[in-house]
Amino acid sequence: MSSGEKGPTANLGALLSLPRISADKQQERTLRFAALPRQYHLQITDTDKAVIDKPIEELVHDIQDSTVSPHDVLRVYGKVAKRAQERTNCVTEVLLHDAESWLDSEINLKGPLAGIPVSLKDSINVKGFDTSVGYASLTGKPLLEDGPLVRLLKDAGAVPYVKTALPITLLSFESANGLWGTCRNPHHPAYSPGGSTGGEAALLAQGGRIGIGSDVAGSVRVPAAWSGIYSLRCSTGRWPKAGVNTSMPGQEGVPSVFSPMARTLDDLTYFTRAMIGMEPWKYDHSVHPIAWRNDLEAEAQNKPLRVGLMSSDGVIPPTPAIERALSTTVAALTEAGHTVSEITTPSSTDPFTGLNLAAQLLNSDGCHHFNVPRKSFEPSDPGAIQLSRLAHLPRPFRYLYYLYVRYIRRDKVTATLIRNFGPKSAAQLWTLTASREAFRAAWHKWWDAESQQFDFILCPVNATPALPHTAMHDAVSSCGYTFLWNLLDYSAGVIPVGHVDAVRDALVAPYKTTLKRLGADHGLARGAWKHYDSAKMAGLPTAVQVVGRRWQEEQVLGYMAVVEKALEEYLDPQTGRSCRYTLLEID
Repeated sequence: MSSGEKGPTANLGALLSLPRISADKQQERTLRFAALPRQYHLQITDTDKAVIDKPIEELVHDIQDSTVSPHDVLRVYGKVAKRAQERTNCVTEVLLHDAESWLDSEINLKGPLAGIPVSLKDSINVKGFDTSVGYASLTGKPLLEDGPLVRLLKDAGAVPYVKTALPITLLSFESANGLWGTCRNPHHPAYSPGGSTGGEAALLAQGGRIGIGSDVAGSVRVPAAWSGIYSLRCSTGRWPKAGVNTSMPGQEGVPSVFSPMARTLDDLTYFTRAMIGMEPWKYDHSVHPIAWRNDLEAEAQNKPLRVGLMSSDGVIPPTPAIERALSTTVAALTEAGHTVSEITTPSSTDPFTGLNLAAQLLNSDGCHHFNVPRKSFEPSDPGAIQLSRLAHLPRPFRYLYYLYVRYIRRDKVTATLIRNFGPKSAAQLWTLTASREAFRAAWHKWWDAESQQFDFILCPVNATPALPHTAMHDAVSSCGYTFLWNLLDYSAGVIPVGHVDAVRDALVAPYKTTLKRLGADHGLARGAWKHYDSAKMAGLPTAVQVVGRRWQEEQVLGYMAVVEKALEEYLDPQTGRSCRYTLLEID
């Protein structure tokens, strides 16, 4: 559980050094903001808002036409980042001073992203800056060169300008660590913006443009849903991932993927198309040479669609606010002429089987690697602590704990996850990997069957809206709606739908009573639902997830456009107003 320091003296030294390291990094961030030219410290003007609201494609054209200065655009987003940091603590490393000089020497202003500022999850390598991933032990080690992902961005004309908050371990829907502190939801500071790409989501919701994060169990999708923005989880091999740091090097049971996030769907689509158009396989050997297929994107938007509805994953039912977002989307799609029908998957492909399999694969090292960089006494994420304690139990004690949960507490669902959780031998990992491939094959066969043939699957992103800080202690396993698609390696996008309403989304009975009625009275569901309170959550975003098959990024973005158009044209029966999502206002 430590970075290798031994003995009481070393432990005392680590304990004393942690506050100093954290204070130094936070002071460095403060000074970098303070040292920026005067333009960065001015109020956001109506002219700035026009830049923020202008579609990327138009802004690129204006920059290449010399109608707009790329330095002026960068300063607009510098102001946005400064304001967002003050409100939500979403920024880690401040690249703005260096970005000014990069514009004059390293950025290709003839590229498809000419002059577009792009924020990056803290785990992405940028020369001259740490890639700490929230660990104190990884500070003071600035990179000597850009990673391939950053080189690609600069060649495309994009301007990296800040790095953003994430949780230590990268295994949480919270974004907090002892080094940088806690990132807050821009809609409600008492709540999480999501994780592990929470800083990106918080910044984008407050006027940021484009961001890049990583996703191993929902880490670009849950932050998008909880903060009210758009994201796309790409399949492995479609988006570059070289030149990054991670808390779990070598973990390939459920591979992490880097993927785009944006404030609007138009920007998300343009950015994804531009990045793949840069032929990322020339920068990163892990990327497949699959060119962007415009015809597939267009085709997805020009026909009546057959939509499969997964209204619940069968593990944690959606809370009322999420259920309303889903039913609103179904009604909008139906009114627009599309067919929506509930899916029924064979028992061999049910989501809980997938959750159990994915959890074992992801933590097959017994939670070793994400704890290695931690210094003694360095705080960890509450959910990661839960996982580590379970993984470190000697096998006989873990089995006794399983028996207790299964037969004394009568919680079969939680007990199933406990039983085989822990470090795996190579032979056990091979068996799990074979099970993963069989699971993927079964889903492929199911979706190919004539009775299915869905264009996409519509489902929640998470059972709840954003949860309060530290709730991961209870809700660490509330990830089935996203984790399933990582296991299958499907493309999936997130669209914001609305906001929590204190009255319309209220529980009609205590949450335990409701879960019993729904047949979900077990620890996983109770851990998520115990924090649900529509009055306290009022105003937080709600969202839905659009899921395609592997390497269907073009189609998924096309389907997302169909869903968004249907929502814009659909009138809420109670209010008579359009269901178009309202972005957080920039002031």
